[in-house]
Amino acid sequence: MLTFANLTEFSAHAGQSLGVTDYVVITQEMVDRFALATGDHQWIHTNPERAARESLYGTTIAHGFLTLSLAPRLMAELYRIESMKMGINYGANKIRFMNAVPVGSRLRMRATLLQAEPQGTSTRCTVECIFEVEGEPKPACIAELITLLF
Repeated sequence: MLTFANLTEFSAHAGQSLGVTDYVVITQEMVDRFALATGDHQWIHTNPERAARESLYGTTIAHGFLTLSLAPRLMAELYRIESMKMGINYGANKIRFMNAVPVGSRLRMRATLLQAEPQGTSTRCTVECIFEVEGEPKPACIAELITLLF
């Protein structure tokens, strides 16, 4: 866990790694709850029996956006800014879903602070997040996420 006293100190870290998280196990319950929240009940996510028979993966897989939605949880493992009051999602420059995340697999995130620039009363930060499935050479997802930190 990296600890920064303030946004100025955090901004000076631009261009450097924020680290790699521990693995999190992707469960069918997580996938099913995500399907309930989003209304995306496609069988490749929610029907283990059919996925075992018909899917290229032999099992159900996590929604791509479920993978991406783990970013805040995983980011909290990597760093904290002592003087920060709050952060707000601002957007993304790029998101690519490059590999499936099978249910039961272990997923982690590798993050790099690409940019940190003052924007009014906040700092706009761009973080590259690479989501890796244990044992897979190709990442599940690569995203450049932008947040406003206050």
